[in-house]
Amino acid sequence: MTTINNTISFVKKTFENAESGHDFHHIQRVYNNALNIAKNTPCELIVVQLAALLHDIADSKFNNGDETIGPKIARDFLQTQNIATETIDHVVKIIANISFKGGNFNQQFNSIELQIVQDADRLDAIGAIGIARTFNYGGYKNNPIHLPGLEPKLNMTKEEYKKHNGTTINHFYEKLLLLKNRMNTDQAKQIAEERHEFMLQFLSQFYSEWDGEK
Repeated sequence: MTTINNTISFVKKTFENAESGHDFHHIQRVYNNALNIAKNTPCELIVVQLAALLHDIADSKFNNGDETIGPKIARDFLQTQNIATETIDHVVKIIANISFKGGNFNQQFNSIELQIVQDADRLDAIGAIGIARTFNYGGYKNNPIHLPGLEPKLNMTKEEYKKHNGTTINHFYEKLLLLKNRMNTDQAKQIAEERHEFMLQFLSQFYSEWDGEK
């Protein structure tokens, strides 16, 4: 557990001043989600644990779109720990391939461990927590909540998605509502069903209140 405890301490310190939708509490939730899925999925647990803890160590959207910083920081840290090179390589590959990136990103790597951590991260992007995080980030970016008549931008390329600043409501259609059908593991698919339905109920209520119907 020493390596895991060291990693938790490193991540907690790194995220001291992070935007609250992408802070250490997010990391903890993803970590717990990943452990929950891993209980029922044969996998290399240490890889799942480390990748879940380090998956957002330098999120590209907070680093001018640079996708190389996160994997580099993770590798540099892991090399200070007593970890096999193949484990480090595996964790770094997961970090480099976990993001949604508009949904049209072709992963260059896949493993059951990546699937578990990716599902854990995506579960935290939907449901009640997902709604809260989406509005928090929209406020952080000063994006409009909703602009009637502005259609969601679907099927964006990775580069378009990275540069896109739409409305918070449109983000549901551009990402959140797509995630249910992009889960990898059976357990995540089951959890996602309920969270997806909650988001649909929220949107229905939102539109009713926006139009003054309720």
